[in-house]
Amino acid sequence: MSISQGAPLQAPKIFRFNDVDEFRSSIRGLDVVFTPLVRKIAAEQTILNLPGCDVNFTKSFPRIVDARLAGNCTAIGFTMDDHEVPIRFNGAQRDRTAIVIGRGGAAYNTVEQVERQIASVMFTPEVRGRGWPETTTNFRIFETSTLALDRLRSLIREVLAAASEPVDAVEWRMKASAMRESLLAAVDAAFASVVPAPWTARANDERHFRTFRDIHALLLDDLAQPIYSEELAKKLGLSVRSMHDAVQRYQGMSLHRYLRLWRLWLVRKRLLAGPESVKAAALAFGFWHLSDFSRSYRQRFGETPSQTLERARKA
Repeated sequence: MSISQGAPLQAPKIFRFNDVDEFRSSIRGLDVVFTPLVRKIAAEQTILNLPGCDVNFTKSFPRIVDARLAGNCTAIGFTMDDHEVPIRFNGAQRDRTAIVIGRGGAAYNTVEQVERQIASVMFTPEVRGRGWPETTTNFRIFETSTLALDRLRSLIREVLAAASEPVDAVEWRMKASAMRESLLAAVDAAFASVVPAPWTARANDERHFRTFRDIHALLLDDLAQPIYSEELAKKLGLSVRSMHDAVQRYQGMSLHRYLRLWRLWLVRKRLLAGPESVKAAALAFGFWHLSDFSRSYRQRFGETPSQTLERARKA
């Protein structure tokens, strides 16, 4: 099929969401589970597919994210905000210039209390032999120079803008390959400019991160059951205190609040399916005090459980 000279050959794809129930991550190679911290959102994902890599620019919303990278990928991530806003990444919270890296199968956790702008570059296959930091089970974070990070941020904006310009097939192939090379060089410079920062040791701690990931994995396995701290501790062979410490570190909240937030989100998913009563859905996930449940639900999602159920049935 021929491509007309008047249209972009490979324009970035843009996905927009204004409802948290409809949000889906469009980033290839990244399995994302999120817990929203707000009801109404104005999220946007811009995706540019280049040969050997994808450029992703996300305007996110307050949320908790647990993600795992697919195999044979190298992912580079950093914020794009004009001003530094604190973000909790793998249990460490800082607003300094930072860059993260993960390789095939690595996981990470973030707590984003406010709207953020985040960029990532996903290289497939994995990038090796460039002197970038090694990773194993979890993403690692590093503090880099302001100059190197600003250059990387500017390059992302320039690449997305240039990819929207009309070109023919031959020019696009040359342009796309050159874009990938520029991205590799900018990441090289960012890691060459890494500065010693004691705070990164907390985020890069594999042993404690595995404990938290075990808790999260068990929560995902028990989606049809009430979630209680004592049962979770027994299944994991941990004390409730150890679980509390892990959740406090990686989620920035108590174990009780985290489990309650998770259970509220599961009730909402059950109600959106539409077939059962509010009472049945609440009891299924351990909410026995229905007036307290309804109040918490409305505070979290901006509507009553009955309104969610009615909307789902109409749909």
